[in-house]
Amino acid sequence: MALAGVISGTVAVATEDSGDSSASSSVELTLPPSSDATRHTPTASPADPGPSGPVSSEMAHETERGGKSVALTIDDGPDPRWTPKTLEVLKKNGIKATFCMIGPSAKAHPDLVRKVLADGHRLCDHSVDHNTAMDKRSEDYQKQQILDAKKMIEDVAAGAKVRYYRAPGGAFTPYSRQLAAANGMRPLGWSVDTHDWQRPGVDRIVETVKREIANGPIILFHDGGGERSQSVEALARCIGWLKEEGYGFDFPKI
Repeated sequence: MALAGVISGTVAVATEDSGDSSASSSVELTLPPSSDATRHTPTASPADPGPSGPVSSEMAHETERGGKSVALTIDDGPDPRWTPKTLEVLKKNGIKATFCMIGPSAKAHPDLVRKVLADGHRLCDHSVDHNTAMDKRSEDYQKQQILDAKKMIEDVAAGAKVRYYRAPGGAFTPYSRQLAAANGMRPLGWSVDTHDWQRPGVDRIVETVKREIANGPIILFHDGGGERSQSVEALARCIGWLKEEGYGFDFPKI
């Protein structure tokens, strides 16, 4: 269910009930009852203050260190079932990722937001309602979706800042990119769309990564929006393959 980023020229809407990327979709929320560049593994403080200078409004499609490195991005959480499993895979492999969070989900699961940060990962704003047609809505609507989600995430982030903005379904506009950058968030695209939200099978997800990695280094997975067991298993297998191929792991460039 999640994501947007575009480099391959395709836009995926991570909803399990629709394959139409132009349609508006809502994220399924689960609420609680009450040393070289190619081998660089980044670290982050739980109180990550964010960038100190201006942020570009251009879409991020590269890693901070460059070279033979990739950036893993995880969308549509946090989810109380699948985010912990995703974090386990990343921790076991010593890898940091960027978690693109839905504002209300972050507000509902502050413990998971803080766990993501404690493990050294970065935060990304993925809007309030996951409306994949928000590029067709007013600037006031876009502003509300982006800035309200940012506040929801940062309110429970123990002082850390949201470093990126990823539009639902790739529904960026020049205005939304400029707004995000003005508020310290780099617009975040993707290079490899795993289509894991469609649950095509673990083998298919892994093969997609192998086939599309030539497109660029930003890889899209999901930890929310539905049943994500295939995503978790495929993530582990893809990490193993990427390591065998000599890739390092980094954050997207800010």
